[in-house]
Amino acid sequence: MRRTPSRRRTTATSMAALTAGALILAGCSSSSGGGTTSSSATSDGPCGTKAATTLTVGLFGTFGFKENGLWDAYKKVCPNITVQEDVVEQSADYWTRLKTRLASGTGLDDVQAIEIGFVADVVQNHANQFVNWNSVPNAAADKAEFFPWKWGQASNAEGSVTVGLGTDIGPEAICYRKDLLAAAGLPSDPATLATKWSTWEDFIAFGKQYEASATKPKDSRFVDSAASIFSTAVYQGTEAYADASGKTDVANSDGVKSAWGYATQAAAAKVTAGLQQFSPPWNKAFSSGSFATIACPTWMMGYIQGQAGPTYAGKWAIAPVLPGGATNWGGSWLGVPKAAKNQAAAVALVQWLSAKDQQVTMWTSAKQGGHFPSNSHAAADSSVASATSAYFDNAPVGTLFGAIAGKMKVPPIGLYDTQIQNALTTQLTNVETKGTAPDKAFADALAAIKQVTG
Repeated sequence: MRRTPSRRRTTATSMAALTAGALILAGCSSSSGGGTTSSSATSDGPCGTKAATTLTVGLFGTFGFKENGLWDAYKKVCPNITVQEDVVEQSADYWTRLKTRLASGTGLDDVQAIEIGFVADVVQNHANQFVNWNSVPNAAADKAEFFPWKWGQASNAEGSVTVGLGTDIGPEAICYRKDLLAAAGLPSDPATLATKWSTWEDFIAFGKQYEASATKPKDSRFVDSAASIFSTAVYQGTEAYADASGKTDVANSDGVKSAWGYATQAAAAKVTAGLQQFSPPWNKAFSSGSFATIACPTWMMGYIQGQAGPTYAGKWAIAPVLPGGATNWGGSWLGVPKAAKNQAAAVALVQWLSAKDQQVTMWTSAKQGGHFPSNSHAAADSSVASATSAYFDNAPVGTLFGAIAGKMKVPPIGLYDTQIQNALTTQLTNVETKGTAPDKAFADALAAIKQVTG
C-alpha cells in the first residue's frame, strides 16, 4: 500500500504559523467546522464527560498533534480532559499490536489511529469493534466536510459503516534538488519542469539527459528508485491492486501494468539510484546528492527536511506536477474502539481534531510536517492556500498541493495492498540491483502475492 510507516510523520517546515491565540479561539468556536459543538454533545457536555478524565490516544510515529500544540489547545477547551499519547514507532509494529488487542478485546486505547495501509482490513474484519461514525450525532456534518473519497475509504461498500474520521491526505508532486539539476546544465525552475515532466515518458527522458551530463555530480542519479516510480504510478490507473469490490486483481490491473512498465523502463535506462526507500542509505542520500528527484507527497517535505537538515534549505524545491496525473500517497484516520474506557470523551476529541480549524493548524503550523487536510473545508481555507515553504525555495505549497488534491485519481484499495506493493517493489529492486529480467521479476512477485492472498 502507498504509505510510510512512522517515517511519514516528521516535523519541521517553514510555513506561516497560526498564533496561539487563534488556535485557542478555534477550539472555542461555535461553528461546526472548528468548535466543540461539532463534538458528540451529551448530557455531560461537548467534551463527552464532566469528570476529570485521561484519554489515551494510540499513534504510530509522530502525528504532530502534540508538536503543533493541539493537546494544549484542547486542554483549554476541555479543562477536565488530559490526553496521553501511546506511541509505537513503526506502523507495522503498531498494526500488529492493534490486531492483537482487537482479538483479545483488552488493552485498547480510547482513540486508535488507522493508517491507509490497514484501513481496508479494519473496515472488512473489525468494523463491529469500532464506533460507527454514521451513528454518531452530527455525523452528517462530519461527512460533509471530508473529501468524499477519504470518507469512503474508511467505509463499507454500502456506506452504512465508517470506522474513522480522517486526519491527513498526501497529494503528490515532485521534489528535486535545484543545485544538482543546474550542475547538470538542465532547467531547474519549477514552471519549466512542470512542462517537461508532465508524463512518465517525459520524466524518464529528462532523466536520461541528466545521466548523460558530463557536469552532474559523478555519483548522482536522476531519481531515487524504480520502486518509487512504480508506487506512485500504480495509483494513476483505474485500478491498482484491487477491483471496485475490493477483491485482489493484480494480473488485470491497468495501474500495475503501466506502473511496472514505467519503473522497468527507468531501471533499464539507468536513471535510478536503486535505493530502498526508508533505508539508511536512502536517508543519507537526501543530503549526499545520490539522487536529484523523488515523488513527493506533502508529508515528504517534513521527511526531507529531517534527513537533509538546514544546510540544504533552498537547494530542495518542488515542481507543481506529478508525471501521469494527480494521485494520493498516504493518510490516516482516527477511530474509537467500542471497548474504549472513555468512549464518549474519545468521540468528542476525534471530532474536534478532525474539524476544519484543527486541520488548518496542522498544515500551517511552523512545526508541521506536511499534514495536508483531509477535511475539504480546511483545504479550501485561505491560510492553507497561502502557505509557502522557505525550505523548498519558497514554494507555494498551499496552492500547489491544493490544486493537486482537487483533481486526484483515487482507485479502490484492498485488503492486501501493503503486502502486494512490498512484493512488487522488492522485485523491482532486484531488477535494478541484480539485473533480474523484468518478466521474471514480475512472475516472482505474483508468486509471492499468491502466498499472501491465497
